[in-house]
Amino acid sequence: MNMDFKKVLPKNPSIFVGFRAVRIVTGLFLLIALVRSCIHLFASDGGAGRIAGVDTTVSGGDNIIAIFHQWGAIQLILALLLSLLFLRYPGFTPLILLTLALDPILRWIAGQMLPLTTVGTPPGESLNWVAFFLLGILFLFSLTGTNQKN
Repeated sequence: MNMDFKKVLPKNPSIFVGFRAVRIVTGLFLLIALVRSCIHLFASDGGAGRIAGVDTTVSGGDNIIAIFHQWGAIQLILALLLSLLFLRYPGFTPLILLTLALDPILRWIAGQMLPLTTVGTPPGESLNWVAFFLLGILFLFSLTGTNQKN
């Protein structure tokens, strides 16, 4: 299996030469990113209490919720931009996958700098490494080629 790292920034981003399954699964990850960002942005507690298990009844709880809403706004901008690139420029699929794979790593680093106190394990934390490994595998497969153009 030959990997071509030049595919991360292709000369012709309008075509993706690779496995169709990579594009399909990438689209599913982007859909999850869009849904996740909308939950953080539009849920009344920003997903802080009901999903992440953060106690928002403490002093400053409204600030915690506000930060979750702001996080959702930034996530939505990124998810929309990546989705636009995905739809308009299929050749950027490896770059999109690399970006999505870096997200769990950077969230893990942030969590190590100052761990979040929660009632239970947030879904993002429990699925972080699963997402990273799946996205990493997809990224590597996106660098390989087939003779068909998708």
